[in-house]
Amino acid sequence: MKESGNLRVGLFGIGLAAYWEQFPGLEERLKASVRVVEERLRAPGREVVNLGLIDSPERGLAAGHEARRQDVDFLVLYVTTYALSSTVLPLIRRAKVPVLVLNLQPEAAIDYKRFNALPGRKQMTAEWLAYCSACPVPELANVFGRAGIPFHQVTGVLHDDPECWQQIHEWLDAARVVHTLSHTRLGLMGHYYSGMLDVATDLVQVCATFGTHIEIVEMDELSHLQRSVTDEQMERQLSCIAQSFDVESDCSRDELKRAARTSAALEQFVEMHSLGALAYFYKGSGVEQNEETITSIILGASLLTSRGIPVAGEYEIKNALAMKIMDSFGTGGSFTEYYAIDFIDDVVLMGHDGPGHAGIAEGKTKVRPLQVYHGKIGRGLSVEMAVKTGPVTLLSIAESKDHGFKLLFAEAQTVTGPILEIGNTNSRYRFPIGARDFVNRWNEQAPAHHCAVGLGHIGSKLEKLAILLGLEATRIC
Repeated sequence: MKESGNLRVGLFGIGLAAYWEQFPGLEERLKASVRVVEERLRAPGREVVNLGLIDSPERGLAAGHEARRQDVDFLVLYVTTYALSSTVLPLIRRAKVPVLVLNLQPEAAIDYKRFNALPGRKQMTAEWLAYCSACPVPELANVFGRAGIPFHQVTGVLHDDPECWQQIHEWLDAARVVHTLSHTRLGLMGHYYSGMLDVATDLVQVCATFGTHIEIVEMDELSHLQRSVTDEQMERQLSCIAQSFDVESDCSRDELKRAARTSAALEQFVEMHSLGALAYFYKGSGVEQNEETITSIILGASLLTSRGIPVAGEYEIKNALAMKIMDSFGTGGSFTEYYAIDFIDDVVLMGHDGPGHAGIAEGKTKVRPLQVYHGKIGRGLSVEMAVKTGPVTLLSIAESKDHGFKLLFAEAQTVTGPILEIGNTNSRYRFPIGARDFVNRWNEQAPAHHCAVGLGHIGSKLEKLAILLGLEATRIC
């Protein structure tokens, strides 16, 4: 399940069979337009299953069966001209996956002068029908509404309409994240941080809402693997650490070797359980080997996070999912929280101890030794990084007793300036509504105190993801 495979997109155009004999050439023209859409939908991580130009209820039903056989995850309905709703409904009912309706004209406007100069009414009607994509959409919407079938739509132009195509790709990117979440095994290792009530999570609702599989894994097993790591495996992981991080000179060789052994064990552990994400916390007190493992886990967890297997500390299940979502959108996903406000510069200071996502760091992530892990047992190596300056998005999966999960997000900028060099992730965040209003509005939504940060402004994608998951989305700014 760790490798979710490609999103399978079922594409079909719709038309009316009665037109083809009446208007020679129209069917081929519209089929060619469907092929244009097919090519434009193709992207890494997507497969397009072209179900053709559907022009009758019989062909609609057959295409619905084909969509099931092809295991499509998402349907794209391209309205090429007028078509009957009875043509579309059997396909959508049979496929039982989300559908995006594309109401795309071939050009931004009809060339009225050329149109009216055509030699006859028949040729004019054929040309008009090629531009008639908007006509049946109300009919489809009516039938979908009465049948209880949710649908999404994009209205625009087939050619030379970047805004339209951005919306289409955002829907498909969101569908790809839904697909990824439903094929992810989330490992839970250890237990909640005692007293941290906000991170407590209903696992049944996690599985039901996101489709994610929960795998309970044992710290003892990871410790056993750590003891079994060979010197060759350790040296290989030491080399990986040296390449991936800027290891500070005050990091002892013994601590680096300890971190490398745990990192190598963690790689095996994730592979054995086919994990696509991990949430962990463990006191380890009184069991020497477990304490040895848990206090040397940060570098290995950071390496996994940076390659798309997010590791969230403090048993933060919701934030492991938020990190997975951000990373699945290609923006990275690092564990963070706000802890102080600079009222002079109007920025919020955000960061966290434990794993970081080196892929979104400004420069190379530093490895520093800590004499104590604050609020936790032991000492060892930690990572220090600032998120790249520029646009970022914060995402929290919030939870309430009345409405279940929701996506809470804010778009901001990370800015340069002094940060705290304490061996943790640290950045300065500037919000368009100001630091005070951001903190107040964010807190009003009753989030857990952790969130995930990724590069770029992707609020519109998160809104689409929430719709596909059947969740509320709340934008703070």
